Amino acid sequence: MELITTTAELAAVCARLAKHPVITVDTEFLRETTYYPLLCVVQLASADEAVVIDALAEGIDLKPFFELMADENVLKVFHAARQDIEIVWHRAGIVPHPVFDTQVAAMVLGYGDSIAYDQLVERITGHRPDKTHRFTDWSRRPLTQDQTLYALADVTHLRDVFAALDADLKKRGRSDWVSEEMEVLTSPSTYDIHPERAWERLKTRVRKPKELAVLMEVAAWRENEAQTRDVPRSRVMKDDAIGDIATHAPTSLERLGSLRSLPKGFERSKWGQDIIDAVQRGLARDLAALPKLEKPRGNSNGAATVELLKVLLRMTSERHAVASKVIATVDDLEKIAADDNADVGALHGWRRELFGEAALALKHGRLALAMDKGRVVRVDRD
Repeated sequence: MELITTTAELAAVCARLAKHPVITVDTEFLRETTYYPLLCVVQLASADEAVVIDALAEGIDLKPFFELMADENVLKVFHAARQDIEIVWHRAGIVPHPVFDTQVAAMVLGYGDSIAYDQLVERITGHRPDKTHRFTDWSRRPLTQDQTLYALADVTHLRDVFAALDADLKKRGRSDWVSEEMEVLTSPSTYDIHPERAWERLKTRVRKPKELAVLMEVAAWRENEAQTRDVPRSRVMKDDAIGDIATHAPTSLERLGSLRSLPKGFERSKWGQDIIDAVQRGLARDLAALPKLEKPRGNSNGAATVELLKVLLRMTSERHAVASKVIATVDDLEKIAADDNADVGALHGWRRELFGEAALALKHGRLALAMDKGRVVRVDRD
């Protein structure tokens, strides 16, 4: 067991790892009280060794680790890589490449939607990982021996998981399917958070262009505030409060204070006038230049089409042993029902071949679904 606490030790181990074609990577971080995740621990393993890096050790420079993440000659294997990659992007401005995500590979191979790491390890290796330190505070020092052993296990078991999944992908001819997913995962645009697009992740539904304009401005203000203060978005303002402001568009502190979704006295805080200013900016926007609002889906034929597509998706998923989530989402199905040329993953690449063409055929009556001995089957029609 090796715990790395100095830059010199880190540089030496990264130099050794860089000689291997494949390494496994994991990170431990905290983000409950911050906007940006606080990197606490990094775990790395090659076929020969496994190490734990104390990212909070006094004076340590993580540059050798970041250089290893950017090394094009080394494949970096993660499980559920998005948050790990986000940390590297935020700290170093680079996206690790090339990468392999075992969670994505598992979905492509029929292990279910977004399978957890410990479940995947158990199914492939038969080993049941220790979950004792799953919710430990990784920022506390010193790290205990048990914490270090737990952290090491994450990357040592990952070696066996990768080997099994990689072999299965090659056997089934699905390696390219995972490669397509990795292109999205390693695109800087995936992690480049622009405040002006913050409204897109909100679940709040707005019905009028004016409401959307206010929503966009207030969401951008919150994102900027959260980034500047390095606090979670919800610490600045809850999502439902943003939706409430968008709907009512208060243009005075008095009207802002009447909203039930805001804490009592919020209008008198230093942010009260900021919100009013954001509302005013929203109301001043050119409504014709805003993104088009989705119309409420009241069309019964469209709803029926989506339900049929769900059945086809489930049937396709089971038949080819691919998680339905990685083929298409419900949102994808709704867009396909509305538009044959919808810009969704299900109508491109291997997904179109596996599901998209059949989905369009079903939509236009060239394919039907029927029951045969208790199973749903497809029936091609002339």
